[in-house]
Amino acid sequence: MTFHDRKVGKPHLLRHKGQFSIRFIVLLFLATLLCGTSKAGKNEVLVVGDTRLKPVVQIIEGIEDAMDRHVPVFSPQKAKGKLANLVKQHGARTVIALGRQSIDEALTLPSSITVLYDLVILPLSIDRPNTAGLYMGTPIKEYLKLVKAYLPDLKKICVIASPQVLSVLDDSAVPQITIYRVTNTFDFVNTIKNLQEVDALLLLPDISLLTQKALEEIYLFSFRKKVPLLGISKKHVRQGALFALEFEPESSGRSLGIMAENSLKRDNFIKSEALPPQHFNLYINRNTAKKMDIAIPEEMLEMASAVYP
Repeated sequence: MTFHDRKVGKPHLLRHKGQFSIRFIVLLFLATLLCGTSKAGKNEVLVVGDTRLKPVVQIIEGIEDAMDRHVPVFSPQKAKGKLANLVKQHGARTVIALGRQSIDEALTLPSSITVLYDLVILPLSIDRPNTAGLYMGTPIKEYLKLVKAYLPDLKKICVIASPQVLSVLDDSAVPQITIYRVTNTFDFVNTIKNLQEVDALLLLPDISLLTQKALEEIYLFSFRKKVPLLGISKKHVRQGALFALEFEPESSGRSLGIMAENSLKRDNFIKSEALPPQHFNLYINRNTAKKMDIAIPEEMLEMASAVYP
């Protein structure tokens, strides 16, 4: 778990009997310009994403950093129904789609075009070959690493989630975690109300279960019982969760950039797979820790991207 040179040849001037050949210089300049454009301006990779969203901008920065060049970006609106033409115009061989709307459009492309994706919570079930990507959901094991290293008194951690989400994010397989599988919000809330002898409650990004009512019950349980909540995002931490691990967008972008470069080097299809995030932003609520008599080590505080309040 991790928290948070291009060389340009200079055209030389040739002298003939002490005089510059202007015509040769012009031709050489144009040739150099065209070669430079061909090398640095190749649009073999296109990105589709809504740049009004901060994570999209951060991911694109990571992609360009890893690839060491600018990549063309198109909004989902501009790409809708026109992406195949844009790919053809730019000679693209790989498309990076950010967000579900962009992904749905990219999946209509011929399978000869590599599609990479991100900005989905869980991996997508996709039959299309030559498709791979990243997802945002933080695996349980990443929380466990942090708890074991800095908060060892949290010995019994409870997770309540749907079987679908657990099948992806629960790779812990340790006695420290108690798993409750539920399929609806009613069972989710009832399970929370009946919890006994638990040191912490870990939330997973289970959109179907985490309604406003469910979240209210979670926070009530947490503060009444003095059971810290390990949240999904900095929003949860602001609202009272003890800490949360969020995927780090720019690092994910760099991973996508490396995947894109590798896809361009292959003569055959890439391996279809979806990978979890490897780098995270840590957010901590110091007031919650104080109210629950939890001592957060200084080293953990220093690792945080933000400490509230």
